[in-house]
Amino acid sequence: RAMSTTHVSMRAAIAGAFSRPQLTNRMRCQRIVRSRALTTTSAAAKSLTLTKPDDWHLHVRDASKLSDVVPFTSATFARALIMPNLTPPVRTAEDAKEYRDMITRAAHDGFEAHMTLYLTDNTTPAQVEAAKACGFVRGYKLYPAGATTNSEYGVTDVRKVKDTIKKISELGLTLQVHGEVTHASVDVFDREAKFIEEVLIPLLDSAPELRVVMEHITTRDAAEFVASAPANIGATITPQHVLFNRNALFKGGLRPHFYCLPILKREEHREAVLAAATSGSKKFFLGTDSAPHPKGAKESACGCAGIFSAHAALPLYATAFESVNALDKLEAFASHNGADFYGVPRNTGTVTLEKKSWTVPTEYKFGDSVVVPFYAGEDIEWQMV
Repeated sequence: RAMSTTHVSMRAAIAGAFSRPQLTNRMRCQRIVRSRALTTTSAAAKSLTLTKPDDWHLHVRDASKLSDVVPFTSATFARALIMPNLTPPVRTAEDAKEYRDMITRAAHDGFEAHMTLYLTDNTTPAQVEAAKACGFVRGYKLYPAGATTNSEYGVTDVRKVKDTIKKISELGLTLQVHGEVTHASVDVFDREAKFIEEVLIPLLDSAPELRVVMEHITTRDAAEFVASAPANIGATITPQHVLFNRNALFKGGLRPHFYCLPILKREEHREAVLAAATSGSKKFFLGTDSAPHPKGAKESACGCAGIFSAHAALPLYATAFESVNALDKLEAFASHNGADFYGVPRNTGTVTLEKKSWTVPTEYKFGDSVVVPFYAGEDIEWQMV
């Protein structure tokens, strides 16, 4: 396939600046330096006070359930970017306002719900202008049709929305992307890398100024791509993708509460994503992708994808960062980088974590059912004060 000059230049820049051997060596050096210089600090850390963080990727579900999960997030985070994949999806500024008002009523005082809208084949430039004007919509979520929960309304071909994406770029909104292709011929573990190759690079070739967040990255490929891309490209990282590899899905049997999309990957990819999160790069920031489902919808013959982590989000990230002696990098990742990328002021309050073990409950109320949380029945070494 012939490629334009811009397309070739992007590939060349990525290959030259962050070739795999170079990035791998950089990650190894980071681990060595941290193990030598920060062990004493990490071992001595009994508490950690951070600027109040934000969660830049959150699912809270519909009106019948959100009041049971929103308080977990609003107790710790000042803001959250709310995902729009309801049934029916949140497609317009009017939809977003109604949903946002419900979330605000369920949240602790002072919590701000920021919204992203569901991009469909039929989204118009005029709708984008209305979204920008409302003041609380940060962008549009690109779900390739069939990629994840309630994605059947998603974009079938990005060429169908080129005028809409042009307007998103012109107005300075952000395109949040679920970065996976959905071709039946592509292995589920390879979908993220294929998305970069087949969708994201051509998209940025046609709209180089477009602000893009690769949501919940899971692979070395994505970490390298984002690290070497221009400043208008960022990425969110979840707790599960820095704490576990795909073995967790099959430990002692099939483990449905470790099933999420994008799916957990090989250990080399977990290490690469954790290295990106703890690198100090402003391009990577916190997005839990906390995605609750009723217990019965997870423990079924065709279980839903999603991990509920809002109950312990910051302690989980602290656990991951501490594992590579990088607690000193947590505040920027959790509290600064996302706000800076989205152009909103950094929060002024603080939160404190204490190094004190606690046991996660086996379930929490969730509408007329229950949700099984991440680390259910297990101990976490950090907790919120």
